[in-house]
Amino acid sequence: MPLIDSLGNWYIKKRLYQIDHFKKHPEEVQLKGLKYLLNTARNTVYGKKYKFDSIISLREFQEQVPISSYEDLLPYINRTIKGENNVLWPSKIRSFAKSSGTTSDTCKILPVSDEGLQDCHYQGGRDMLALYMGNYEGSQLFSGKNLSIGGSQESSSLENSNAYVGNISAIVMKNLPFWAQYKRTPGLEITMMESWEEKIKKMARVTTTQDVTSMAGSPMWVILLLQHIFNEKKVNYMQEIWPNLEVFFHGSVSFLPYRPLFELMDQDKKMRYLEVYNATEGFFGLQDTANDPSLLLMLNYNIFYEFIAVEDFLKENPKVYALEEVELHKNYTIIISTNSGLWRYKIGDTIRFTELRPYRFIISGRTKHCLNTFGEDLFIEHAEKALAVACEETEAIIENYTAAPKHYESKTKGRHEWVIEFVKAPLDLKDFTQALDRELCRINDDYRSKRENNAAIEEPLVHKVSAGTFYGWLKNKNKLGGQHKIPRLSNNREFLEELLKVKPFTPSI
Repeated sequence: MPLIDSLGNWYIKKRLYQIDHFKKHPEEVQLKGLKYLLNTARNTVYGKKYKFDSIISLREFQEQVPISSYEDLLPYINRTIKGENNVLWPSKIRSFAKSSGTTSDTCKILPVSDEGLQDCHYQGGRDMLALYMGNYEGSQLFSGKNLSIGGSQESSSLENSNAYVGNISAIVMKNLPFWAQYKRTPGLEITMMESWEEKIKKMARVTTTQDVTSMAGSPMWVILLLQHIFNEKKVNYMQEIWPNLEVFFHGSVSFLPYRPLFELMDQDKKMRYLEVYNATEGFFGLQDTANDPSLLLMLNYNIFYEFIAVEDFLKENPKVYALEEVELHKNYTIIISTNSGLWRYKIGDTIRFTELRPYRFIISGRTKHCLNTFGEDLFIEHAEKALAVACEETEAIIENYTAAPKHYESKTKGRHEWVIEFVKAPLDLKDFTQALDRELCRINDDYRSKRENNAAIEEPLVHKVSAGTFYGWLKNKNKLGGQHKIPRLSNNREFLEELLKVKPFTPSI
């Protein structure tokens, strides 16, 4: 359909101009967005309670509207679930996204407005394509299909029987415009299947007959699809199935542990890998340059950003920073106000700015996913850098991992305990463990001070588990596919103990 391609090229130029505008005028764009949010929601239940119509400055916004957790907003969300309108956001809420807890069995149900879909989630997807095409002028991306692995449709069990409930990826795909549906594979009837294993079988059968030029999704689930296709087709490389494949847009989890796996499957080593930061709560960042892994903070999606330094996160009244107040190379947790009615909401992710004006950052972890039992402040960023070095030194390849503290006992000091599932195991696990420990000491001063002469903690304990262990845990917990993730770091040992007991499971796909 040449018309779609022509319109696409026109749109790309328009969006690149708009992106360039907010890069040059970030504070102005953010304050304009905040004014829109407050004005639009001034007559909602929440807006009236906190007197949105009287707020004329950022200072007044921060003084009048409290920082909120999910539990704080839950009474308002429950009213919306029951069908009440104009509670957190004025427009009727037709969709609710399930955000599965990574370290618990509980899930959050968050409202998704039509404005949130159009101005945030869809805009993020369109900008992802615009930035890519702007960076790679010879790209043939639009000549083929985009392979997308999304979440599943779920039967509504909410009191509002007209509401749609599902993973945010399922909500997004279900409501895509016709031109976007035309350009993606597989179709909705497969994408929305609830059975993950049946879905993978059908996805493999359909997508291997298509000309796929791009892939999008969580690396963990895309790897499982590729492994199934490779076993069925008796091939070793992605290009043997899709010769025109050129890019993988990845998100949801860190790509660092999975990159060696994808590179093994890349025949000519020309695949491009670009990160997106899309979450249940909104679409926040895009990798906008080819050679810099940092993400551009997307400032014109009607999301207003504030930040709290990680060390102050648990304080009763932490200092809150506006965008223009953040510093380079410091970890912040993100506070958002959105056009789906999340007001000064703590999403739990932590980021570190690598550039200011334009604002670029890396995702450093989550406030709940940090090992700090012994004062070591070990974030996912540290863990994955150290694992990458240990793999390089020992020629190992990791598929999945988790870590938790092993606490002090009567005659032993504490230590970190790791459970790792390897695609290619190191010849000597001791060498791997020492390389991991050594690199953690190099990149994390707090960890090094605790490890020096075994002052507070001893060398890590690493368990090598059988292939299929993490998959077995996910299957047992009914967490296959969608937004579900592997808990990486936790100060609670529950997940690690479960993994050490789980029976490995080889997918029947």
